[in-house]
Amino acid sequence: MAPTTSVQRHLVEQAAAGDDGAFESLIRQSAGRLLAIAYRILRDHHLAEDALQQALVTIWDELPRLRDPERFDAWSYRLIVRTSIAQARRERRGGPIVRLLPDDADASRAPDELAAVADRDQVERGFRQLKPDQRAILVLQHYVGLSLAEIADVLGIPVGTAGSRLHYAAAAFRAALDADDRTGETKERTA
Repeated sequence: MAPTTSVQRHLVEQAAAGDDGAFESLIRQSAGRLLAIAYRILRDHHLAEDALQQALVTIWDELPRLRDPERFDAWSYRLIVRTSIAQARRERRGGPIVRLLPDDADASRAPDELAAVADRDQVERGFRQLKPDQRAILVLQHYVGLSLAEIADVLGIPVGTAGSRLHYAAAAFRAALDADDRTGETKERTA
């Protein structure tokens, strides 16, 4: 996690004291990161926006109780992860997601581009097979780039537990990708 700057610390302190302008500036700095984390956990823009909205309300309500302004980033990451996981559990949307291709999507694409799209789709299908908390820990490590100690801090768990959860999440992701490969091979043989 990037160290908190003196400007951000000042904004956190001012927002905690009830300064609407400081809160707005603080959120402008962090909302993009928080939305990206929520989207990568939920895999749906509308759900991610809902989770972000809920997290922002919680941030506003709870900010005066944040004891250390230096911990704002870790604290806000924890809130968005918890909100996203709760949102995913409420939705329990297991059905397929239909994505529209752009108008210029045609067969004239190079084979490498098509292979990249196929790989991305396979990763997406594998990621959707994971539980929300498994997605969250993988997002914190691979997307946000947090160390194991920082992940433990964000999730409020011991470092050993974070390592164990990360290991099992990665194993579940590999298993989902392997299962997807086997399904694809079976479809090719029957076609």
